[in-house]
Amino acid sequence: MSGLTIRSADDCRYDLVALGEVMLRLDPGEDRVRTARAFRVWEGGGEYNVARGLRRCFSLRTAIVTALVENDIGRLIDDLMLQGGVDTSLVRWTADDGVGRTVRNGLNFTERGFGVRGALGVSDRGNTAASQLAPGQIDWDELFGQRGVRWLHTGGIFAALSETTPAVVEEALSAAARHGTVVSYDLNYRPSLWQGIGGIERAREINRSLARHVDVMIGNEEDFTACLGLEVAGSNANLTDLDTASFRVMIERAADEFKNFKVIATTLRAVRSATVNDWSAIAWSRGGGFVEATPRPGLEILDRVGGGDSFASGLIYGLLEHHDLQLATEYGAAHGALAMTTPGDTSTATLAEVEALARGAGARVKR
Repeated sequence: MSGLTIRSADDCRYDLVALGEVMLRLDPGEDRVRTARAFRVWEGGGEYNVARGLRRCFSLRTAIVTALVENDIGRLIDDLMLQGGVDTSLVRWTADDGVGRTVRNGLNFTERGFGVRGALGVSDRGNTAASQLAPGQIDWDELFGQRGVRWLHTGGIFAALSETTPAVVEEALSAAARHGTVVSYDLNYRPSLWQGIGGIERAREINRSLARHVDVMIGNEEDFTACLGLEVAGSNANLTDLDTASFRVMIERAADEFKNFKVIATTLRAVRSATVNDWSAIAWSRGGGFVEATPRPGLEILDRVGGGDSFASGLIYGLLEHHDLQLATEYGAAHGALAMTTPGDTSTATLAEVEALARGAGARVKR
């Protein structure tokens, strides 16, 4: 039991719409950003990755609300999103000023890390088109009311981009509530995004305010601590020493303070090295209590970026289509694990692979 009331698919054009920035990711592969001579490109963004996972792996109808500059970089990002199957008709296109003095598209240079060298993200996203979105630019009532959306997903990354984006999020969440659209929010705390605009105090102020409008809250231990001010017992210890009981206490505190939360979910990740993590997840619903995913100790990782977003998309799929929190948490944990075996922010897994892994299938060769 999830306690969620979900609109019928027959009455809605979209199963999920995401609100967030989509950047061009430049990946040096096995090299370092500072010494690379070639990069592969992908599209990526915390909120968008969820919509893409739901479209490509789980075959749901998804769209992205974002903004891009009308130039070749913007059109490259658009082309990558179209290859991912996400509807881009809701993208706002901004005129190019020629050199990016007033508006630009975001870039994200990302190293995967290896062994003792952790993953590294270097974003170049100041003054982007998405960060300049403001209230009143999107007709949310037309989107949620006339077209119909079953689920809206957004999060703390988009909320951190500028002075206007938190108000855009609040506008979208309020409209979703008016039309019976379920809202999920991934806290996704990124210290680099907040360091120049008030730091952790500002992150906490904004995220606590927006949390009052959320049905399904997603995040990890750092997210809940930084964004909501909820400390995990033993959080001064290394994350590998934190047990599930500590996370249960944190979730119970969040549920007690935010009575609007119907579902809370968190990934459990112990970082042994950049390429070996212990991986699992835990979730709670107001109607059914706690469930835990199958733990995967010693999970080998190729590219950890996007694992949490893929967890979110698997969780949302399970709740949308099966209304079963235990199954949804297993889908999320399995999808996140598979996503981290391939390069790029987004998953290349199939539903059959997710279901097989959730049932306990191994990695034997398939012929």
